[in-house]
Amino acid sequence: MKLSRRPRRALLVVHVVTSAGWLGLTLGLLALGITAATAGQHATVAASVRSMQLFADWLLLPVAFGTLLSGLALSLGTPRGLARYRWVWTKFWLTLATTAATAFVLRPGVNSAVTAVAGGGPLPDAGEVLFGPCVSLSAYVFMTVISVLKPWGPTRRGRRPRGAARAAGAPLRTAAPEVPA
Repeated sequence: MKLSRRPRRALLVVHVVTSAGWLGLTLGLLALGITAATAGQHATVAASVRSMQLFADWLLLPVAFGTLLSGLALSLGTPRGLARYRWVWTKFWLTLATTAATAFVLRPGVNSAVTAVAGGGPLPDAGEVLFGPCVSLSAYVFMTVISVLKPWGPTRRGRRPRGAARAAGAPLRTAAPEVPA
């Protein structure tokens, strides 16, 4: 099923907005994590990890699932497909992995830091509050770069439709000819 122009563009806007939101939330988590890791005062650390918990519990998963689902629908509804290009395939698996890491690693880590600080326990160490946001941020920046550059090329599955089109004599879509200035 291929989407017509308006639904495809609307879905692209949803995907870009949710992806940018996920990146922004991660930057916010990183800023709060740096504050928690460098502040020496218990009240500041407690406020930072509680704010991280608010982001992690209420915002991250809906935005992560919105990004995953809009990207999946966009890839399945366009000629690029899900498994025809390596960069799309890579983005899908990285988005799936970061969504799972958000649900099963980042959120529990933030919640344990909040529990420790609220119970008067030791302050969380820098690795505990910075590792998740740093890894997430790296993955999102990488996915953004490959979305813009579209490196690598078609997968084996993506080369088949092109070969079938050539065999059938159908013209392939090529770049527009350059017009001399």
